Amino acid sequence: MTPKTIKREDGRNYDELREMKAKVGVIKNADGSAMFSFGKTKAIAAVYGPRLLLPQHLQNPEKCTLRCYYDMAPFSVTERKRPGPSRRSSEISYVTKNSLSHVIKLENAPNTVIDVYILILQADASTRCAGINAAALALANAGIPMDEMVSAVSIGKIGDEVVADLTKEEEDFTIEKNGKIEKAATDIPMAVLSKSKKISLLQLDGKIKKEDLKEAIELAKKVTDKIHKIQIEALKQIK
Repeated sequence: MTPKTIKREDGRNYDELREMKAKVGVIKNADGSAMFSFGKTKAIAAVYGPRLLLPQHLQNPEKCTLRCYYDMAPFSVTERKRPGPSRRSSEISYVTKNSLSHVIKLENAPNTVIDVYILILQADASTRCAGINAAALALANAGIPMDEMVSAVSIGKIGDEVVADLTKEEEDFTIEKNGKIEKAATDIPMAVLSKSKKISLLQLDGKIKKEDLKEAIELAKKVTDKIHKIQIEALKQIK
């Protein structure tokens, strides 16, 4: 990529992440749990299992069943969110399960289930990515066999610039075009596997050129190394 020196509204460079914090073992009655935050966005995750899946007809004799549940606390956003699942939370639960299932050795525990619960306590963009990072940490904290770690980040294009870890203000960036106000930011949540560098999640909200998407993928691989280090440091703190 061509070197860039742009500065964003909050003073960060194009490849600079917000302050990250991570901690494991935050929910004592769970088999594994973790907290992960990007700036003001904070997620917690709890893992239960593997445990016998009931009723019996739901069991898979060849592998463990992974279930993920994502939701936002009503107080996590400025305008109070309606309690309970929504179409958006169901979609994010689904993509979260897919992004994590690539690394878990599900074949080790047939006829069982692993439940992963993710709750967003505070939201300022990148909530699904923070949730995936917390969930991956919680799975490791629970001792679930995994081939590699999953690290997620939101890459965006604001105007003509591809940048890492969008804020809500950047997600909502608009321009005036032909007398109309149009959204000018593209949000691309991505999850990258720590060793193979394979992409286990890539979603696109907006329009982007092929060359910019390639740049976004390379940027995601670069900055998720930093996220992975934060995750590993959190796991080292387990007592």
